[in-house]
Amino acid sequence: MKYVLPVMLLLIFVSCKPEYDVVIRNGNVYDGLGGAPQSVDIGINADTIAFIGDLKGGSGKIEIDAQGKAVTPGFINMLSWAVESLIVDGNGESDIRQGVTLEVFGEGMSLGPLNDAMKEDMRSGMKRNPDFAYDIDWTSLGEYLESLERRGISPNVASFVGATSVRVHELGYANRPPTTEELERMKKLVREAMEQGAMGVGSSLIYAPANYASTQELMELCKEAAQYGGMYITHMRSEGNAMEQAVQETIDIAREAGLPAEIYHLKFSGKDNWNKIDSVVAMIDRVRKAGIRITADMYTYPAGATGLDASMPPWIQEGGLHQWIARMKDPVIRKKALQEMLTPTNKWENLLRLAGDPEKVLLLEFANDSLRKNFTGKTLGAVAKIYGKSPEETAMDLVITDSTRVGTAYFLMDEGNISRQFKLPYVSLGSDAAAPATTERFMKGREHPRAYGNFARFLAKYVREQKLMALEEGVRRLTSLPAENLGVKKRGRLAVGYYADVNVFDPALVQDHATFENPHQYSTGMSHVLVNGVQVLRDGEHTGARPGRVVRGPGYRGTDQK
Repeated sequence: MKYVLPVMLLLIFVSCKPEYDVVIRNGNVYDGLGGAPQSVDIGINADTIAFIGDLKGGSGKIEIDAQGKAVTPGFINMLSWAVESLIVDGNGESDIRQGVTLEVFGEGMSLGPLNDAMKEDMRSGMKRNPDFAYDIDWTSLGEYLESLERRGISPNVASFVGATSVRVHELGYANRPPTTEELERMKKLVREAMEQGAMGVGSSLIYAPANYASTQELMELCKEAAQYGGMYITHMRSEGNAMEQAVQETIDIAREAGLPAEIYHLKFSGKDNWNKIDSVVAMIDRVRKAGIRITADMYTYPAGATGLDASMPPWIQEGGLHQWIARMKDPVIRKKALQEMLTPTNKWENLLRLAGDPEKVLLLEFANDSLRKNFTGKTLGAVAKIYGKSPEETAMDLVITDSTRVGTAYFLMDEGNISRQFKLPYVSLGSDAAAPATTERFMKGREHPRAYGNFARFLAKYVREQKLMALEEGVRRLTSLPAENLGVKKRGRLAVGYYADVNVFDPALVQDHATFENPHQYSTGMSHVLVNGVQVLRDGEHTGARPGRVVRGPGYRGTDQK
């Protein structure tokens, strides 16, 4: 009998030993708030962080040894164009391998609300690019996000409602102000999207038909988002010749509508505009001190990527793609547009002129097989020589032949400015790209390398090599800063009760490899990634798990907030 009591105590001790679904041990834990790392363990149950501290006495069904590595919250991509790539491949592999656990959509166009005409436009686009064909089984923005979750995705997803989308929904591609009745319907669409979980209103004001919208129209839409605690986020009307006026418009909208605002991919386009960084930063600092929250996000490259439409006057694009092409075929209209493309202006954003040289305009994506085979990766200047025409005429001819806007990279920015901008404490990160994979479907085109390397490049080049900030501050820019700006709950930090979106990586080894010449190369150095407590990256390889969920904004009126 003398052994009974010790045995009973031993049984009690063993039975009380805590067990978790996942335990991450021995790592340097960065909580996301910018503080120094702590040498603690993390215990995860289901989708939630259940314990942070010393877990020598506990165990996990899955054990991850993070010795010598950083353990951080999952990263937030504030400007993602994975809206279609996640439909056709839910793994989101290029971003998951960089630690991105939340993709945020909605730069001007969102995949809801849709009407029948908008759905038909999307189907027409799929016919030109059948590798990215899919069923449109939704109408509203909320239904689109739920469709992604239902299909199965590795990262979480969120979205702004596009100001362009609600305009097209009611006005089509017409270049005119909405009537009173149309504006009321647009405002109603914004309210509905906010109640479905939209983060706010997003705009993209250099593009047609987005730039047909007046400042007042945008203010009216943003007032609706403000009632739900949303924010305004914008690709401003100019990032070049009229940069300061565009920043002022953003400030005016935020002030009048009573909501915070974020500038998408803050940059200074064109050599003549590089020196505007001082005046713009001063403008933002003044209004922030006055209590208006203006923030920004960036990508880590001196070139942006969009289409050849960004080199042509907005009026020629009125009515959509088919009418745009028809106008370019009309000799009189074509001549007028070409003259405007050659003339310096502050009235619209001409990226060809801002690049300053057609050799700095790189052609990335075509739908036409012949154009894809012969011209992908060539500059507009090189193709113009082949055509024996001016770069402006060649741009028109390429759009006509391809029946798309033609994916294009423009080298516009100064590396020194990029480094200076990353020092701004209110700047987070956005890739402005899809989340592709190194499979045949995605490799037919020449992606901008930001799709594969944006976040790894930030940690490798700007944090580790240039030492613009300590790693803990770099982690804050990728995690709690965007989460707080968005107003999302229980994400962006490592804290008990928060969702278990977690990265484990070696800060000395994380590295981007994608280049403009060879963009389809995954970044390396990320060891493990968990989304909602499920491991989607294990020892640097995707597990195939798709635990991603819809993350909804502060105006959500449903019951399953995640």
